[in-house]
Amino acid sequence: MKNIVVLVSGGGTNLQALIDAEKSGIIKNGKITCVISSNPDAYALERAKNNNIPTRIIPRKNYSDSVSYSHAVLDALNAEKADLIVLAGFMIILDECITKAYDYKIINVHPALIPSFCGEGYYGLKVHEKALEYGVKVSGATVHFVNEKADAGAIILQKAVEVKSGDTPEVLQKRIMEQAEWKILPQAVSLFCQDKIDIIDGKAYVRD
Repeated sequence: MKNIVVLVSGGGTNLQALIDAEKSGIIKNGKITCVISSNPDAYALERAKNNNIPTRIIPRKNYSDSVSYSHAVLDALNAEKADLIVLAGFMIILDECITKAYDYKIINVHPALIPSFCGEGYYGLKVHEKALEYGVKVSGATVHFVNEKADAGAIILQKAVEVKSGDTPEVLQKRIMEQAEWKILPQAVSLFCQDKIDIIDGKAYVRD
């Protein structure tokens, strides 16, 4: 059974999707053992508490730079014996001390089809604003491994979602969450926990 540590900063809707997936047996061979928040007021902490999941709060504002902050997070991950780290609405870019220590063991969900609308500055509603501005007919979500560059790690799963006429960024965000993010994030976590993801030449391949 692999230890899953989830990093959060806000409401924790993706965390809730993972909790529900674990309870319903979608996530195989993995258990959420800790939730770490960069924000003491994150509602995600309540979700964890309601499901008896231990939490840690490591406020970003207590650290002078991202390197010292990342080292504090790294210490917590090591103490929790993390096998897999999931970034679920975690709004901090982590230093390479973490990405190197946990190479191909950190996954993130991005609310677009990478390589579209991704990279530094593309998060939250901004992603959907840009997609609508561009006039794309489909958008979606991508689950990928995390490396030193924003949204540049190996892609594990993607799911497309239709963009409808008259969509607002908020409406599109909700549809992508419900139809893509909340489905492929637990799926990718389960694949990882079952050792069904192979890395070949920097690309991720899923085994049946």
